[in-house]
Amino acid sequence: MAKLIHFDSFAHLATFEKKMSNLQESTHNTKIPKHIAIIMDGNGRWAQQYGKERSFGHENGVQSVREALEGCIEKGVKFLTLYAFSTENWDRPKDEISSLMELLVSSIDTEIPTMIKHNIKLVTLGDLSTLKPEVEDRIRQAIEHTSHCDGLNLVVALSYSGRWDITRAVKNISAQIALNKLQPSDITESTISNYLSTAGIPDPELLIRTSGELRISNFLLWQMAYTELYFTPVLWPDFKKEHLFAAIEEFARRERRFGKTGEQLTNN
Repeated sequence: MAKLIHFDSFAHLATFEKKMSNLQESTHNTKIPKHIAIIMDGNGRWAQQYGKERSFGHENGVQSVREALEGCIEKGVKFLTLYAFSTENWDRPKDEISSLMELLVSSIDTEIPTMIKHNIKLVTLGDLSTLKPEVEDRIRQAIEHTSHCDGLNLVVALSYSGRWDITRAVKNISAQIALNKLQPSDITESTISNYLSTAGIPDPELLIRTSGELRISNFLLWQMAYTELYFTPVLWPDFKKEHLFAAIEEFARRERRFGKTGEQLTNN
């Protein structure tokens, strides 16, 4: 079951609602990133705090996904990319991997009607062929069922890593060169971007990582060249819309120069 927020009195509830209202108001007219990526970290540690197995944290993290989706829809974010399972995660205990895959399938089955209702399109990154056939089939069915949606793009990274993505792109580019369909001198940054699994998806403007860890863990390495990084100590199952809004507010305060000087941006 999802973790519940308990209020000792109506006064506490009023304080919470006022805080949420202030955050919503502060981000109402602010600069909103078109693409937000999130490393959902801290499920295991959250479960340990309750004396539970790691799977308990993953189960409760589903509600945080809903919170992030709702927040992004409210703010008009167009792409939300979630780092759900990395290529390195295959080295985790088999029982944890099994519970994660079961949770993934059950969540997809449960959420498809809601995604269609809210016009959310499901997109995936990563090597789906490494998943169990039944898991891959359910994911592809969900992608097909939501393919007509044109609102928020929910991009789920499964069996994904930045190095895998770049290596795959290099192999595909090399194959095109071998077939004489591409010349090495014609390769540009755009060429490489078009061969990545994120082709057609804008680079993330904001990365949020929960749990207090200060690294990007092999996630979207090429795509995050100029992404603003936001780290929060909040463990993923405790992540709410107010935390998303706080990250967006921080993003809006930053000066994104892309190699230029502040004076150049001001003059332009």
